[in-house]
Amino acid sequence: MPMTMLEMTLQGADVLTPAGLDQAGEIALSGGAITAQPCGRRVDLTGYLVLPGIIDPHGDGFERHLAPRRGAMKQMAEGVVATEAELAANGITTAVLAQFYSWEGGLRGPDYAGQVFDAVAEVRADLVTDLLPQLRFETHMLDDYAALPELIAKWGLSYIVFNDHLPHDRLAQGKKPPRLTGQALKAGRNPDRHFEMLLDMHGRSAEVPAALDALCTQLRARGLRIGSHDDQTAADRATWRARGAEISEFPETLEAAEAARAGGDHIILGAPNVVRGGSHKGNASALDLIAMGLCDALASDYHYPSPRRAALMLARAGLLDLSAAWGLVSSGPAGLLGLVDRGDFAPGKRADMVILDKASERVAATLSGGRVSYMSGEISTRFMG
Repeated sequence: MPMTMLEMTLQGADVLTPAGLDQAGEIALSGGAITAQPCGRRVDLTGYLVLPGIIDPHGDGFERHLAPRRGAMKQMAEGVVATEAELAANGITTAVLAQFYSWEGGLRGPDYAGQVFDAVAEVRADLVTDLLPQLRFETHMLDDYAALPELIAKWGLSYIVFNDHLPHDRLAQGKKPPRLTGQALKAGRNPDRHFEMLLDMHGRSAEVPAALDALCTQLRARGLRIGSHDDQTAADRATWRARGAEISEFPETLEAAEAARAGGDHIILGAPNVVRGGSHKGNASALDLIAMGLCDALASDYHYPSPRRAALMLARAGLLDLSAAWGLVSSGPAGLLGLVDRGDFAPGKRADMVILDKASERVAATLSGGRVSYMSGEISTRFMG
């Protein structure tokens, strides 16, 4: 049964329009879209702040719902439903679910990736929040390159990001990386066999660049969006740009971020980095990069409340005005993902919005495509009249 799209005019709230913050303004929606003229029933939202829905360009916080404990993965579709509830409660109306395809195994293994994508496909049409699966592929899995394009087509994916999590420094010395035994057991491998596999992948590093060039050419021909992850140098960014990867996720250094901006690439930073005041890994500070104009979008990464909190913190601190700060979680992500139908409140765009209590700045309601995905507390009385 189709879900009901609201037709109404919200008035009295502070509304973040494309022209700026309209205090005690109004916004109307009908047929799942923003309308230029008032329509439907009027709802008084005095005391609230209405903002474009959050678009999360990279998040793996769904793992806790799909596999709350190792081995407890029997109802993965139910985990996707629970994930959507958390996304909506945090004002997220479009979410990129970033799933590993990695030699690390377990929740990052190839078989598990297939289960995740199948579960998302099973229920996404029944959900309100727009879920966009992303594949995070480990570059040194050379034996998997040949089958990957057809797997991507089977899973219906449109976005791939490349990672390299091999501990190359240790492997170059022939030393076992820290926590190898626990990692091997999670992957269901004998620790010695796991170490041999790592050494073998590291030993074939010279084959990787040419293999990546060929694979990215194939994927680009199929229309896939491509990104790189954890760029460290300007050379890294130039190499990935040449392959068609125009998105730089979480550049680790100022040099890499500056190279991305100079090359016209999109830059995604972690919202938790902003909220924490720095990277938990000691990488470049997102606050510093944002101050230098080296950020197009903030992502939840591993914590869904962080995009809202980060954008509001940036505005409160005066680093950016509210329009620019909120743009990092709305219009910015929309632009780099090619989602031209959302990201702001221009008439005709999707009625994606998050409504915050002005006093507490907590999420009171979330609408995606003009449909309610989350609502709690006193605001529900106002909507229901």
